[in-house]
Amino acid sequence: MQARSAMTDPFRPLKNAFGRFETGVAVAACANARGDFTAITINSFTSVSLDPALVLWCIEAKASTFADFSAASSYSISILSDAQQSVSERFASHLPAPLTPAEYEIWKTGAPVLKQRLAGFDCEVVDRHRSGDHVILVGKVVAFDSNAGAPLTYFASRYGKGPHTD
Repeated sequence: MQARSAMTDPFRPLKNAFGRFETGVAVAACANARGDFTAITINSFTSVSLDPALVLWCIEAKASTFADFSAASSYSISILSDAQQSVSERFASHLPAPLTPAEYEIWKTGAPVLKQRLAGFDCEVVDRHRSGDHVILVGKVVAFDSNAGAPLTYFASRYGKGPHTD
């Protein structure tokens, strides 16, 4: 069976191996040149440094949101709770429904932070690194918060509800 899936998607075996690492799920969002906001589901988020406070996430160059995030000077990260699988699925789609004002708040940079979240980070882009078929966006955290709850997780191409709670 692995040989058949490799014929339709030559990267499937590698994707399956990468998928053996459980990750949290988040939404990255930015203001765009059209005067509204762009959002995408991510699982490549990580902290980089405490002093200065830096985080990063990666976006695929062929993502429909790539141009907006490439032009943005800031972005937000909203860490999703275990009750937000539908939010993750929405922003994982190619053309998701846009954010509505009831769903977000604006902090310092102008990037929208989801109102419902486990944690939020408002970031100024300090660096971009092209690596393979992705770009790594490094951001300086200018504001953040965290809330109690359990995380939405992703493992082996499936959502999970983390056993972790506060």
